[in-house]
Amino acid sequence: MRQPSLDTRIPGTNSTPYNQPRHGTGKRTLNTIETLLRNSLWGQALSADAFQRALAGTVERRFPANAFICMKGEPVTHWMGIIDGLGKMASHWTSGKTTSLTGISTGGWFGEGSLLKEEPRRYDVMAIRETRVAFMNRATFLWLLDHSIPFNRYMITQLNERLGQFIGMMENERMLGIDTRIARVLAALFNPVLYPGTQRLLQISQEELGYLAGVSRQRANQGIKALEEAGLVRCEYGGIHVIDLDGLQHFGENV
Repeated sequence: MRQPSLDTRIPGTNSTPYNQPRHGTGKRTLNTIETLLRNSLWGQALSADAFQRALAGTVERRFPANAFICMKGEPVTHWMGIIDGLGKMASHWTSGKTTSLTGISTGGWFGEGSLLKEEPRRYDVMAIRETRVAFMNRATFLWLLDHSIPFNRYMITQLNERLGQFIGMMENERMLGIDTRIARVLAALFNPVLYPGTQRLLQISQEELGYLAGVSRQRANQGIKALEEAGLVRCEYGGIHVIDLDGLQHFGENV
C-alpha cells in the first residue's frame, strides 16, 4: 500500500516502548519521546504501524552536562535524537586537541552515517548541558529503511543537509573571522531539517556558544556584542533571541 508523503501527519498510537536504558541516568519520559517522533518530519510521514514500531524501538537516556553521549571508536548501535538539551559533536585527540564540529539542538537526529556504513564512530558527542536523548536501536532503524519510502526520502535529505553543513563549516573555519563564525554557529542551529525544534529564543549561554564555536567564553561574549550592535540578536535572560536569522546567515559577507 502506498505510504503518505513526507508532509502528511499520521494518526495517533498508544504504543509504549519498554526497553530500559543500559547507561545514562534518569527514568523514561514516554510522552516526550513520542512527541519528538511526532514532531520529526520522518515521524509525521510514517504509517500508523511503522510509527508504532519506531516508538517501540526507541528509549530515552539522560546525560548530565559534560558527559559523553557517545564516543569516538565505539560500535554504533543506535540512531539518536535530542529530546531536550544541547549536544556538541567534536573530535578529541590523544594530543589533547579538540575540534568542534557542530552543535545538536532539540529535535535534531544524528548518527545515521555511522549506522549505514557499519563502522566505529568517528566522533564524540558531549552534552553541553543536562540533555535527554532518544536512542533508536539499529534493528528498528534498518526496518524503517527497508519498509518506508518516506523515511528513505527523509534520510536522503538529512544526509544532504549534513554534507552542506560540513562544507559550510570548512569555509567558515578557513575563510571567516571569529565574529562571523559565531554568527554561522548560531544560524546553523536553525536548520529546519537538521534541528526542527529550535526556537527564536535560543536557550544557550555564551559559554556554551563558545564551546560550539571553538572559542573562549570571553571571545564569544565579544562576538555576541558585535551581533547585537548589528541588530541581529538580543541577549535576554535565559538565552539569545535571534532577531534576524537571514542576517546571521550572511553576516560578514561584505567585510
